[in-house]
Amino acid sequence: MIPTDLVDLSRLQFALTAMYHFIFVPLTLGLSFLLVAMEVTYVITGKEMYKDMTRFWGKLFGINFALGVATGITMEFQFGTNWAYYSHYVGDIFGAPLAIEGLMAFFMESTFIGLFFFGWDRLSKGKHLLVTFLMALGSNLSALWILVANGWMMYPTGAEFNFETMRMEMTNFWAVFTSEWAQAKFVHTVGGGYMTGAFFVMAVSAYYLLKRQDVKFAAASFRIAAAFGIIASVLTLHMGDESGFLVTRDQPTKIAAMEATWETHEAPAPLTLFAIPSDAEQKNAMEISVPWVFGLMGTRSLSTEIPGIKQLEQEAEARIVNGQKAVATLEQLRKDPKNEQLRAEFSALQQDLGFGLLLKKYTEDVSQATPEMIKQAAADTTPQVAPMFWSFRVMISCGLALAFFFIAGLFFSMKNTLAEKPLFLRLTLLALPLPWIACEAGWFVAEYGRQPWTIYNILPTHLSVSSLSTGDLIGSILGFVVLYTLMLVAEMWLMIRFSKKGPSSLGTGRYHFEQ
Repeated sequence: MIPTDLVDLSRLQFALTAMYHFIFVPLTLGLSFLLVAMEVTYVITGKEMYKDMTRFWGKLFGINFALGVATGITMEFQFGTNWAYYSHYVGDIFGAPLAIEGLMAFFMESTFIGLFFFGWDRLSKGKHLLVTFLMALGSNLSALWILVANGWMMYPTGAEFNFETMRMEMTNFWAVFTSEWAQAKFVHTVGGGYMTGAFFVMAVSAYYLLKRQDVKFAAASFRIAAAFGIIASVLTLHMGDESGFLVTRDQPTKIAAMEATWETHEAPAPLTLFAIPSDAEQKNAMEISVPWVFGLMGTRSLSTEIPGIKQLEQEAEARIVNGQKAVATLEQLRKDPKNEQLRAEFSALQQDLGFGLLLKKYTEDVSQATPEMIKQAAADTTPQVAPMFWSFRVMISCGLALAFFFIAGLFFSMKNTLAEKPLFLRLTLLALPLPWIACEAGWFVAEYGRQPWTIYNILPTHLSVSSLSTGDLIGSILGFVVLYTLMLVAEMWLMIRFSKKGPSSLGTGRYHFEQ
């Protein structure tokens, strides 16, 4: 059996790497198309202020992009170093979108970002706008291919298990690419990024307005960002609803943990607004819920039940028992691959093979697993409820708060009263961390909620790791934390430094302090 501490340390290292990297990703995605909006305004109006706006916010985009690339590269290496069996098992499918991301999207983005910065005096307005658009498109295509890979982990499709090679092999690339999960995750993720970029511009612009620095520039930036943020909020909310529907349909244990639903309710299920969930007692304290809402949102019907955790664990027990048979039949089939009867038996049991592999956490010989082991493996199929429940509500709360700021900000901007609202401007500046909190909480819900699987219902996490020592992992974790923290400090120092200088740092002489 694989040591539990090896699995936990491998998960911790990847989680830290991903969470650090995801500090940079949303701002890159958000600022990319916001720069396009600003430059389109410049091309249409011919006003130099919008050109300066694109250049100034583009400088901050460039700082964030550079550090984001540095933190992202190590993530892909970890699939080989820390998750070797995972890479062997699903590399045929998972590797394809990541390769396309590197060969197409990343190189496209990197090429056009150079033209963006150095092409202002060498390209016409229209050509430079095209460069900015292609740079933004590259950033978003990069996210697309990564999320296609991640969407397949959430809902594997277009692939089948080959018992002779003991690997998942791709059968339909188009099915992988057009998966509902991949597309919903992409749109929801980039929507959150757009909200992050918009709010970043609003918060920095609020700082200028409070300081009476570059007032006209700041007010115009604030207005564009607020309008962009409202559109992004609608997009994110819509795809969040679509994601919730897919989770309810395809990942019932995740949605049950997100809503702390222990018992199966009569349809339509209520939505839990507040509760104190207890994993040990499998119940909630101080629960406040709204009738019908969860059922309507999760199933889009009045008659479809949403199973609770207790029912799901009972169903998992049955699948684990079938999985035991699948593992035993697979072992026989590998010894006698020409046996048609064994092929037919394995084909009938194959959908539960992953559940049988869950028992490998407790015994090498799955066929000898005790009822207690089966029960414990079934309990493992539900992620810890409290972290899921609260992380989901943190994400929703932050998202709604951001939508309020966007709407109020655009309203004040259109009425030209923004400079007269110092309290609102201070709140906007203080609320700057909200989009990052929302993005990190959402990513946690998506990834932690998939546990105990790396590939949902197919490959358990504890079987996916490499054969490393705990010393190797502890040393590399400490190294990553130190290095990434230094990079984060460098990012914040550079962003604060250039933000404080404001558009006056462009050297155009068009901006100054206004009293």
